[in-house]
Amino acid sequence: MTLQSPDHALAVRAVEEALRRAFTHGYDIRVRMPLAIGDESEPEPDVAVVRGHFRDYRTHPLTAALVVEVADSSLEFDRSTKAARYASAEIPEYWIVNLVDRQVEVFRDTGAPPAGEPAYQTRFVAAVGDTVAPILHPERRIEVISLLP
Repeated sequence: MTLQSPDHALAVRAVEEALRRAFTHGYDIRVRMPLAIGDESEPEPDVAVVRGHFRDYRTHPLTAALVVEVADSSLEFDRSTKAARYASAEIPEYWIVNLVDRQVEVFRDTGAPPAGEPAYQTRFVAAVGDTVAPILHPERRIEVISLLP
């Protein structure tokens, strides 16, 4: 396993804190824990928001409401392989906290293009000075700067 940089660790913690404030009831915020999303591997996203309480899960969750990866050296892998994996699992929302460009990349609307594998149909970038909000709680705006180290 690749060692985490201090910036990566700080960003994961910042994302966790922000999402705990956004999802106060009825959701569990999981940090670097497996999701059993149906492929042969069980990815361990940096942060995942799953429905219910942590005690509801005697096995790993089969899906998530939101998955977040913090990326520096893994940026291209997170944009391609991980995005495809999460879209294929029909996870409705995927964020990449991009430490290189100091922005958050938001992926939504899973589906399959006419001649391809499942993918997110919508992608937008939120920069420092912008806010992002989970689709389940659009009223709970999170400042991009608060997710960065």
